[in-house]
Parts: sequence; C-alpha cells; structure tokens
Amino acid sequence: MRVVIALGGNALLRRGEAMTADTQRRNARVAAQAIAPLAAEHEVVITHGNGPQVGLLALQGAAYKPEEAYPLDVLGAETEGMIGYMLEQELGNFLPFEQPLATLLTMVEVDAGDPGFQNPTKFVGPVYDKGEADRIRGEKGWVFKQDGDKWRRVVASPAPKRIFEILPIRWLLEQRTIVICAGGGGIPTMYEKGADRKLVGVEAVIDKDLCSELLARELRADLLVMATDAEAVCIDWGKPSQKAIHRVRPDDLEQFSFPAGSMGPKVEAASHFARTSGKTAAIGSLADIAGMVRGDRGTIINTGFAGLTWHG
Repeated sequence: MRVVIALGGNALLRRGEAMTADTQRRNARVAAQAIAPLAAEHEVVITHGNGPQVGLLALQGAAYKPEEAYPLDVLGAETEGMIGYMLEQELGNFLPFEQPLATLLTMVEVDAGDPGFQNPTKFVGPVYDKGEADRIRGEKGWVFKQDGDKWRRVVASPAPKRIFEILPIRWLLEQRTIVICAGGGGIPTMYEKGADRKLVGVEAVIDKDLCSELLARELRADLLVMATDAEAVCIDWGKPSQKAIHRVRPDDLEQFSFPAGSMGPKVEAASHFARTSGKTAAIGSLADIAGMVRGDRGTIINTGFAGLTWHG
C-alpha cells in the first residue's frame, strides 16, 4: 500500500516549546519511531509543516537590512532541507541500514491571481504579545493576526496547482525509497506574465494540508494520513459534549463546522482526497499512525462507509 503521511506542526515544534535544534530533533525522533514500522510493508511518503522554522529563520534574518533579507520561498527551501535531514537521520536509527531515504526540495506552482494574495491568513513564526507584534509591524510592515491569546505573523496562502518534482518522487518510490517532500506545502513558485514565462519564487506559504492532498492524489496513494495533536476529529471540542468521530463519509462531515486555523483545513483536504480518489484518508495523533493505517484509530474517511460512527 502507498501511504502519504502528513506530519502536523506538532511533529517538530509544539506550541510553547523552545525553538532549538535539540527540541526539534527530539520531536523528529518521536515521529520517526511512529513511522518506521510501516516501511517494511508499505511505500511511505512523508510531508511536514515548517511554519515555526520559517519564522525562526526570518527572525535570524532581521540582522540584515530589509533589502538583504531572504524571501519566504528561500526560507522554505532551507527548512525543507533542515527538517528532512533530521527526519532522515532519526528514521535511519530505527530502520535497517539498507533502507533508502531521500529528502526532495519540492517546488509547487501557485496562481498569481489567487485570491489568497488579497487576504493573508497563514500563520508563520513564533507567537508574540500584542505590544511586540505592533513594534515589529511598524519596523517590517508584516501583517499580524490574533492566534489564541497571542499574535503571529500571517502571509498569503495560495492554493497549490502543480508539484514540479512529481516524476522523481514516483521514481524514488519505485526504488522502495522513503521520500520526504513537499515540506511546509512546498516552495511557492509561479510563472511571471510574459512570453518567456519565467519561473520565480513567491512571498507566500502554501497550506501544507492542501499540498499533501494534491501530492497523495498525483501519486495515486491508497491512504492519506494526517497526523496532528488530536486523537481524532471531534465535534464540540473542549466542551462536556465533545465526541470523537471514528468512521465517516466526506458528505457527512459537511454538517459540522471545524476551526479554520486548526482542524478545518485537514478535514477539507482529507474529504477532498477521499471524494476524488475513492481511497481512504485518516486524521489522528502522531502516536496513532500505525492504528490509522490499520483503520482502528483516529477518524477514517471514505465514501464507501454506510454512515457515521463514533469512538467509544
């Protein structure tokens, strides 16, 4: 079975944790330990978030003059390499030496006319108190929005159109390689208008869930797993009436509303994959990846289910 595993932001940095290499490596080890047992039986592709890491590199770039700072597409490429390195190394510590691993820097095309450029919504980087956010806004012209009781930078989040490296990804899978790619939604690129159609980077962040869904479809994956910090998709989250969905059809999920900043994009991406491919998607915790592959943990989404069932 071909499985695409999308690691949420908790895979390498949880909210409130120090953004150090040691912290990220420790969390990469947890992710690798959950994924490694699948390699013996399945073809595995791994994607991941990179919002905090991009934000950290942007802060480090504050030492430069504004015109010398690296743009988000370059920072995205740097984080793909950094995170891929950590995941490869930690996976290699759990797998046989002969198991091939590869990280592929992945360019993803977006449309210059995408409405996302008119309304920045994608959180990147660390959280700030309002006073600090206001100061940075004044210095750098960044756009900030509230994230819980803190403030974070937001940038445009255009929809992914095409994954340029899809052919080498397919080839690597045929060689039984575990592929780490499309990190952070991929490196945003677009063609400039004009006869020469020059490909350039874009100051944006593509939604990693939507890109993982596109990747899974283009690879004809049998299963899309979206690992997050929740055990399943729940209604009435945080309330006494909270209930966890176990098996559900995409159409049945439309009766519920999920937060746009957390579970909403995952539900949207998983439902779209299940509906358009006829295959299965799963949403649940990092520790339950093997259980989601078996179909007995997390929220399992498939058009062929008879109806909605609940955990417990």
